[in-house]
Amino acid sequence: MTRLLVASTLYQVASLAAMIDAGAFTDDRDRVLVLANGAATPELSGRIQDGCGFELLASRFERHVDLTDLLLPRRPAHFDPRTEDLPMWQGLLRSHWALGTGPVDLVVESIQVNPAVALCRIFHTAGITVHSDGLMSYGPTRNELPRQLAQRLDALIYVDLVPGLLPALLHEHDPLLRAVPAGYLRAVFEQLAAADDSPLPGPGSPDGGGALVLGQYLAGLGLIDTGQEASLHRDMLAAADRGITDVYFKAHPSAGPGAATRLAADARELGIALHIIDSPMLAEALLVRLRPALVVSAFSTGLATAAYLFGIRVEAVGTAGLLRELAPYQNSNRIPLTLIHALFVQGICAPIATDPSHPGRLQELADTVAYCMQAQRLPGLRGTASAFLARNPRDIPVYFKRRRLTALGLPGALEPVVRLPVAAPPVPVGQLATAGQLAREARRAARCARTTTLQALAGSLDRAASKIRP
Repeated sequence: MTRLLVASTLYQVASLAAMIDAGAFTDDRDRVLVLANGAATPELSGRIQDGCGFELLASRFERHVDLTDLLLPRRPAHFDPRTEDLPMWQGLLRSHWALGTGPVDLVVESIQVNPAVALCRIFHTAGITVHSDGLMSYGPTRNELPRQLAQRLDALIYVDLVPGLLPALLHEHDPLLRAVPAGYLRAVFEQLAAADDSPLPGPGSPDGGGALVLGQYLAGLGLIDTGQEASLHRDMLAAADRGITDVYFKAHPSAGPGAATRLAADARELGIALHIIDSPMLAEALLVRLRPALVVSAFSTGLATAAYLFGIRVEAVGTAGLLRELAPYQNSNRIPLTLIHALFVQGICAPIATDPSHPGRLQELADTVAYCMQAQRLPGLRGTASAFLARNPRDIPVYFKRRRLTALGLPGALEPVVRLPVAAPPVPVGQLATAGQLAREARRAARCARTTTLQALAGSLDRAASKIRP
């Protein structure tokens, strides 16, 4: 039997490696890594297999295949074969990837969208396991799964990035949850760092002390415009320049070269010694090599990794404004943004640091936001959401939209608008006599009209009677 494990980024390959090391896949099935590059412009961001340390990660698998190359010039995210073509695609993939005719199991990320949905449709008898996508796994299922996929779900495997926090992904299908201790992922990053001896810009002091700024890929996703993204990166740069000599910048893997160029100009203007890291090394492996004193970003998963895997001080920049502006409310980036703001701006503790008998404020906040995002799929969380909102009114303007709460009938909803009848304006004293005169004239005109009408009727009757007289 063959197990196909699908990854869209080098980070996902590292996560799968950590899951394998943790024993999440203990049977003797052949593990085939399927690369499906999720970048909007892979020509600029490069191939996954060209990333630093890929061969080390790929050694956990029997072999790897590339769906991206097979589909060119189409992107994996656009792979949506017609129903009548599914048997043809299964035959092609089995032949091209040397899968034989035996049974296949699937381990996919982002099961709500293609190419995961497409692969599940093609291999229509395969069991399905979902593996976590960073902080995204703590959010609700974005799209309703077709029944033929939902019935084949076996488990959700996720790295315990926020200690003790339970994911809302696929909650409505009640899959088996398997948490992988974060220490396994840390060990993978340490292996990647140890295997890479490429030079880094700047002093690269073994004693650390610098700051690492992790860029975000928000304009490319349409969350903000390029000007706002440049301003956000500039704010990150300013936040990192607090008594720190050297600042390093690592752009998001899916971003083009423009972000680093703009930030370099901002650094010169601010008088900051900025070192651009254009290596395909994972940012998490950089944490091991640089050992920075501070990591700065907006709501990158790297902030949670730095804080909980490596104990590095972190600072989140711009999260309050992004929470206000992010639309629609169902946007799947809302949960990562909520978690980063709650943990590193408000200082709310991760669930593992709270009373084990109580889910903790962060779990309740995450569940409430998830319910408000996808209430129709998570009716079982309504009680939690209602109780949390009633107990924490100060959190409402930070994490929730009043109109959303109103539509769902939850605490914090807008007060109903009561429309009172509009009274006629009072008549000025000087016009009272005129009003009375108008009333009398109206009555006189009515009497005249009635008299005229009766006279006309009598005349008509007289004329009719004269015609019938002998």
